[in-house]
This record gives sequence, C-alpha cells and structure tokens, in this order.
Amino acid sequence: MPTPETALALECTLHACNDAANWLSGQAHERGETSRKVLQGFAYRDLKGRGLSAQPALHVLRKVADAYTTLRANIRNGNLGEEGSKRRHKAESKPVTFRPDAAQPYDDRCLSWQIDEQTVSIWTTAGRLRGVRFTCSEQARKLLAGHRKGESDLVHRDGMWLLIATCEVPEAERYEPDGFIGVDLGIANIATTSTGYRAAGRDLNRHRKRHRDLRRKLQAKRTQSAKRRLKNRRRKEQRHAANVNHIISKKIVTEAERTSSGIALEDLGRIRQRVRLRKPQRVTLHSWAFAQLGAFVAYKAQRAGVPLVYVDPAYTSQECAECHHIEKKNRVDQALFVCRGCGVVAHADRNASHVIGQRGEIVWNAGRESRVPATP
Repeated sequence: MPTPETALALECTLHACNDAANWLSGQAHERGETSRKVLQGFAYRDLKGRGLSAQPALHVLRKVADAYTTLRANIRNGNLGEEGSKRRHKAESKPVTFRPDAAQPYDDRCLSWQIDEQTVSIWTTAGRLRGVRFTCSEQARKLLAGHRKGESDLVHRDGMWLLIATCEVPEAERYEPDGFIGVDLGIANIATTSTGYRAAGRDLNRHRKRHRDLRRKLQAKRTQSAKRRLKNRRRKEQRHAANVNHIISKKIVTEAERTSSGIALEDLGRIRQRVRLRKPQRVTLHSWAFAQLGAFVAYKAQRAGVPLVYVDPAYTSQECAECHHIEKKNRVDQALFVCRGCGVVAHADRNASHVIGQRGEIVWNAGRESRVPATP
C-alpha cells in the first residue's frame, strides 16, 4: 500500500533493474557466456555503475543467468520446436528481454518485514524506504510470521504493488494408504474420482468461450475504448480457472484424507505435443489447465500427508476396471463405456478413474519398502 511518492520510487527501481538486466542479457548473448560466475566477472562493476547496490546487482546477474538456463531447458525439451523451426530460431537468435515492470527479487538484506506492524523496509534506487504499509489476510499474516524464508518478489501488476513471499511450511507425516483414489482428468469433466465425485467442466468451458468471443469482438474494433476493456478483463479468465481448480483439488485431497486413502493421478506431461487434433479443438486443449490442477493437488496432498503417485495414462479410457480387457471399441462415446469382454456398462470417466486407482496401488506397492523380515 505505497504512497504516490513511494510508488514512483518503486517504479523507477523496477525500470532500472530491468534496464540493467536487458543490457546484461545483450552482453551475454553477444559473448556467448551465460553462467552466473562469468557474468559476475565482467559485469558486476558496470551494474553498480548503473545505480544498483551490491545485492540488487547480484540479483540481476542471477535473473539473467536463470533466464538463459530456462531457455536452454526449453530448447532441450523440445518446447520451442525442432531444430530449424522458426520459433526455435527466433528464440536462439536474439537476447532474452525483460519487461520494464518485470518482477525483481529481494532478499533479507534489501527487504525487511515488520509483520506485527504490517510494514516493510525496502531498498530502492532513491534510497531505503521504511514504514511502507502492506495488507493481507489474517491467515496470510500468520503464515508470514511463522514460515517466511528466503527471497520475496516485488511485482507491479494491473496498477497494484505486490510482494510475493516464499514460505516454507513443514510437511505432515505421510501415512500408509488404505487404497487409492483414482482421478481422471479431462475437458468435458475436469476431474472424476473413483469415489463418485465428478467436477463437470461445462460451466468453465462456457466461461472460457464467452471470454474468447468477447476478446475477438473487442480486438476487431481496435478502438481506445475496446483496448481499455481488454486491459481491464486481462487475466480474469485465468483467475476464474485457478479458483475452480483450487476448489476441485481441495475436495479431492479432503476426501483422500478423510478415508485414509492415497491419490493416483495420470502423468499427462507433453500431452499437447503427443496428441493430434483438428484445428477447432486445439484452442480447447491448449486452454485445459490440467497441469495447474495437478500441481494444486500435489502441494495440498503434501501439506496434508496424503500419499500421491503418478501412473501411466496409456489406455486408461479403453481398459475395463473389472476384467482389464483393453479395446478401442470399449469407449463408445465421450460418456459411455461398454466392455466387449465382460459386458460391463459404466460412465467412461468413472471407469477410467477406477483403472487409475488400481494402477496407483500397483505403483505404490512396487515402490514402497518391503516389511518382510530378513532371512537369517
């Protein structure tokens, strides 16, 4: 909650740090040297000459080095296309750039918290600012007071100033599960569990389509008013989807904790590269936030001590949970499953969730330590 004078100082600080990061990124790309040690050797004094103190200069060095590490990892994993593709060539042929208001990390030397008074003391290019007020929920304040560690990020987003703090919460002791709850992730049904819970995706898909159509209309107008509307609605769809995923993941973890069960999820990594869809279906697939839902389930399960395993998703929609017969014709349509082996009729996603739960138990039993007494 900065005053206008404080907000101006923070804005100048972000711009100075990101200008320095862009300069350093250009030097790193030109020299072909991106390791933090090499960058610090030739650029540390120049960064300090640009108005940065010692610690912010080191943070800029690390930010640039980490950005190139991420770029190399994306290239190595094929996220930017194959060698020779236009997208990969574009990423490799120019330096990594940073927005003027991109986030800047702060450590305890540059930023100190007074949790009880709800103020911070923060470094800026205009000097150290003390008594800058912040606001948060009571739950977040207790979390900050008890578990805050490491760095915090200063972020300027949609006219608001945010401090994103890192909190290390101790994990609960993981219990021995009494079976596994299988979770089938999808688009028509966001999540279907083997215990009977099903989160329909109809409302979320309609919400996304409504926002997509509205963006298309506003972008076609190209007026200042339309651009203001687009800016105001930015990230609204993303926040709604994240809220839905939080609700779903909390219900799944709570049910697993209540029944002393584990959770089995499909490993859907790189599914966008593996599947082939018609053009109208691609937007729906690429807006599917399965990775976010999986991450929410994972960290909530970790905090609650709920065992979590990942299983191979191959043929989960074609395998019968009763007789384990696998055939493509078993999946009659999106919602109906009819086993050609034993004749079982079931909801397709419910059947898949049972298959995932059974595979989760197999993975858990294969990975846990043997409790058989050693042979004398």
